[in-house]
Amino acid sequence: MAAKHIKILFTTIFVIVIGLIATQALDERGQQYTDDALKRSLLTFGVARALNGVISVAQGTEIALQPAGVGLTFTPGQILDPINDLVERFSWVMLMSSASIGIQKTLLVISAWSWFSGITLVVICCTVAMLWLPQTQNHPASRFMLKLALLALVLRLSVPCIAIGSEWVYQGFLAPQYNEATAQLQNTAENIGQINQKTLESGPESKPSDSIWDSATQFYNSATQRIDIDAQLAQYKMAAAEASEYLVDLIVVFIFQTVLLPMVFLGGLYLLLKSLLRTKFI
Repeated sequence: MAAKHIKILFTTIFVIVIGLIATQALDERGQQYTDDALKRSLLTFGVARALNGVISVAQGTEIALQPAGVGLTFTPGQILDPINDLVERFSWVMLMSSASIGIQKTLLVISAWSWFSGITLVVICCTVAMLWLPQTQNHPASRFMLKLALLALVLRLSVPCIAIGSEWVYQGFLAPQYNEATAQLQNTAENIGQINQKTLESGPESKPSDSIWDSATQFYNSATQRIDIDAQLAQYKMAAAEASEYLVDLIVVFIFQTVLLPMVFLGGLYLLLKSLLRTKFI
């Protein structure tokens, strides 16, 4: 009776798998989720490059002062050097994540290959027939075909299942963190751009003059501009702190979804295959 229940269980599983393969429901859903992940990756990469651009402009902006006739040059954007280095490293993370998603897309295409699907369906149909035909019941060939069918089933459906599982984890736990970090990085890039624009629009320093009035006016303007530089430095520091926090959040999101989760799923797949090949079902 137990053997019959096992045959019914495997037959039910195989019928469901045949339906999934024939309709390509898992393949289409996995492809859609992978495309969505790739779009997110490219969007985030674009935001990071925009941030890198405004930081580069800030670092190249110089302000010349001549208090009391002494020439001084300030580059307030240099305070953004650490965040610029972090953006460069973040670009490498995004490149790695995009490559991981690209590999998943390729594996999805391979697993959905018509010949592979056809061979899997033939193996499954032969296995179901051998499970129920009196001539082949409890035969060693039947047990071999059962394990072969399970192996083909896992290999055929594992990649779309990994893509779907990763997307479910993202939607359930990572999406709020991703949306907030991306929006804040865009705001940070806009804020730095506005600070750069104010710096570029600041008027040039007046030329040195021998008159006491002109010298006093020039000194006053230099002191005022120095106060503006201090304000810009404070704004740059705040923008750098915010950008660092949200860049780290995005690094966590993409490494977790595109590197750690696939590795966990692949480890589970390896253990499953190892268990299937060692277990004696019938």
